[in-house]
Amino acid sequence: MPDYTMTIDGRAVAAERDFGVVNPATGEVADRAPDATREQLDAAMESALAALPAWRRDEQARVKALHAAADVLFARSEEIGRIITLEQGKPLADATMEVVGAGVWLKYFADLELPREVIQDDDRAFVEVVRRPMGVVAAITPWNYPLLLAIWKLAPALRAGNTMVLKPSPFTPLSSLRLGEVLRDVLPPGVLNVVSGGDDLGAWMTGHPVPRKISFTGSVATGKRVAQAAAPDLKRVTLELGGNDPAILLDDADPAAVADKLFAAAFQNNGQVCSAIKRVYVPESLYGDVVEALAAKARSVKVGDGMAEGVQYGPVNNKPQFERVNELVAEAIAGGARAAAGGRPIDGPGYFFEPTILADVEDGTRIVDEEQFGPALPVVRYRDLEEALDRANGTHFGLSGSVWSADPERAAEVAARLDAGTVWANTHLALAPHQPFGGFKWSGVGVENGPWGLYGFTELQVVHRAKG
Repeated sequence: MPDYTMTIDGRAVAAERDFGVVNPATGEVADRAPDATREQLDAAMESALAALPAWRRDEQARVKALHAAADVLFARSEEIGRIITLEQGKPLADATMEVVGAGVWLKYFADLELPREVIQDDDRAFVEVVRRPMGVVAAITPWNYPLLLAIWKLAPALRAGNTMVLKPSPFTPLSSLRLGEVLRDVLPPGVLNVVSGGDDLGAWMTGHPVPRKISFTGSVATGKRVAQAAAPDLKRVTLELGGNDPAILLDDADPAAVADKLFAAAFQNNGQVCSAIKRVYVPESLYGDVVEALAAKARSVKVGDGMAEGVQYGPVNNKPQFERVNELVAEAIAGGARAAAGGRPIDGPGYFFEPTILADVEDGTRIVDEEQFGPALPVVRYRDLEEALDRANGTHFGLSGSVWSADPERAAEVAARLDAGTVWANTHLALAPHQPFGGFKWSGVGVENGPWGLYGFTELQVVHRAKG
């Protein structure tokens, strides 16, 4: 049997065909994953549907199972972390922490209550509002945090009493396949099914008659197609889509104090984070100092194979994304931008790109207006704060953003004017399981995390008992 198998009805399932999974540090195929057929997807959906009645009835069993699943991930964090580094590219320490974080998310949702709200209790009636599971959930996950973002969906969906069919990105299927394997002895058969394949499989899932909910994380373009596919059957959707997060420095910010924090929030996971800083707006009086401080940081970090000791940033995950980053940077430089640091691919195998700081760049340049999702950060100067806010808000995106100032209250007041689902003052990328995460405009529909994320996997039901 191949190294990795799909999980359908609690069993290991191979496929007639498979596809190669590339190690982005080498550009070579590192392993192979099963390519699910339509019939295998049908079997996974039917298994999830059959498992639903018993799973949704026993809340205590769900709580116990989610805690057990978390303990499995804690115990096998380095093993699964190595798989993530192999297929995704991030440094092993970061990949291991991704698995640990997935366990933390599972523990949080295991202990989260589903309230029953009494809205009437008098001589005429006793009326409660309760939350019921939706049914089978189709979950489609991206390649930047392949395990953690799968758990962002799995934990609340299963805690609410739903069952799931999970499809990971074809760029990073191996860690999710291993997740299915290690949870076969923890979850009842059919509660979690994991299938792998390409774009066709995703289209089959979103158009399949069984799921009542689709939870998708990925690009805006694909999210729109998911919404279109869900509409004829009135499937519920949660769409966590792209971001082009602005960071605005106010005129009292200290470049030396904030540069390292800005850099960390822009280049985490090599810039491949939907809510990372994607553009920085800096007042003219601070512009030169901020650019140089960020450039010095970019020149100092170690880029390389995530398995190597001391590496801080790995490769871009896949060839299409690598080519996109290269194109956006080259186009900006050709248009007059200056590479204060980086600006080029790194010679050698794999999808490595120099950590890049772009100066003398303006709105209207694609790398400012679009989501680059890679290790390149444009720094834009501004003269007037109102102008900076208008430019920061003047996109289709609205995921998150931040404002930086020596005065925390002033930073918070300005941050509240950003059109985004999350705004931060003097920090960025501060995410937690209890904190809702979602976007305005094209950055998404619905939220993940916190009780709000849990409620997103439920339907409201009124239970009205007449008296007398």
